[in-house]
Parts: sequence; structure tokens; C-alpha cells
Amino acid sequence: MPDAVTGNTTGDAHVLDRVVWNALAGRQRRFALGDGRARRFPAAIAPFAAIDDTSPASFDALRGLIAAHGPAALVTPDEMEPPAGLSAIRRATLLQMIWQRTFDPAHESEHVPLGEADVPDMLALTAAAQPGPFGPRTFELGHYIGVRSEGRLAAMAGQRMQVDGFTEISAVCVDAAFRRQGLAARLIRSLIATIGARAETPFLHVLTTNQVAIERYLALGFVVRREMHLLVLEDAHA
Repeated sequence: MPDAVTGNTTGDAHVLDRVVWNALAGRQRRFALGDGRARRFPAAIAPFAAIDDTSPASFDALRGLIAAHGPAALVTPDEMEPPAGLSAIRRATLLQMIWQRTFDPAHESEHVPLGEADVPDMLALTAAAQPGPFGPRTFELGHYIGVRSEGRLAAMAGQRMQVDGFTEISAVCVDAAFRRQGLAARLIRSLIATIGARAETPFLHVLTTNQVAIERYLALGFVVRREMHLLVLEDAHA
């Protein structure tokens, strides 16, 4: 298992610096659309894409994927400027955080597994809470869990991108009527235990503007690894 700080390294590169590329070229390659220049998840799963490098050939390959499948979101260590033919429709700065406490394999939490039958409820909750991109097939990426109360989905969270030694926690959200009950923390701790049981390190991404979530994650044992840049691109000629 790679160290959470140093990761799988080639020189000074960390496996999480190119998290989308490494996920689509590695453990989640079954979802990958594209080739050795550009890859992306199907839009119904996630908008994320990555390019091998910043050469014109790689951007051309990305432009083809965007033309065929819609806008794509890049998550990179450095800011990028799109070339002609691609337009930026969103930019944001993220904190990439990794968990750095001792795993508690005995941790238990009352929750239910979420799957295809739960998609309408998951889409409704994520649309209301806006935890980040979530589509009708996102649940296929991994282990999504939730808490049901009063006949509806009160909270949910799950696993999204996976690379060697690391799994991302994502879609953490709570229905407004059920907040301040510790539901999100309970689900996150359960996912931490599940990921830790595989001898992997949990990580996540959060907008730098979401101070409430950042403080919650710090309290749960996550630390800031680095800033990352989100760039959502669309076909300029669409």
C-alpha cells in the first residue's frame, strides 16, 4: 500500500495528482471512453475526463470526446487554458484531502446499501443538496450507502474514483430536514472503515469555498494534501 503522503511515485509525482487519468487507465478502466490521449467517464456516470499531456493531439482527442458525450470536467494540479475549439464553462479550486488517522475496523453504522432501485431517491437528494456531480449511473462506481427515515432517503455517501491504494469518498449529503443529527459523519466513518479494510487510504475533494464541509472533514481525520483545479469544458462550436 502506498504511503498516503508520498503515494505511488515516479519522481515527485503522486498517484492522486492525476487521479482521473490514473482511475480510468487503471482500476476503473472498464468505464473509460477514449484512448491513450484522452479518456473520460460516460456522462451518465460522471463528467470527469483527463488528457495524457497538454499537446494539441491530446486536446484534439478530448475535443472529440466532448463533441460525442458532452461537457467534461478536468481535475488537475495546475490551472489550464483551453485551446481554440473548447470553452471553459466553469472553473473552481478544490482541496484534495486524505485521511490520516488509525483505522477502526470494528466501526459500525446503521445504514442501507444503495443501488439501481434507489437511483430516483439518490438523484432527488443530490439535486437538492448539491454535493457535486451525480448521475443515474454513478452508483456503478462503488459502494454507496444511505440512511432512510420517515419513508425517504435522509442521507447518503459513497465511493467514486479509485486508484492504486486510494479510494475517493463522494456524494456526501443530507436532506435538509435531517441535518444536525450526525448522519454524514456516521456514513463517512463507515466508508473509512470499509476502505481501510482493503488496506487503502480514503481521500476526497471539496470546494475551497465550502468551509463548513472542510471543517467537518478535518474533524473526522482528513488533512489537506494539496489544491487542485477544476475546469469544465464544452465544445465551443456546439
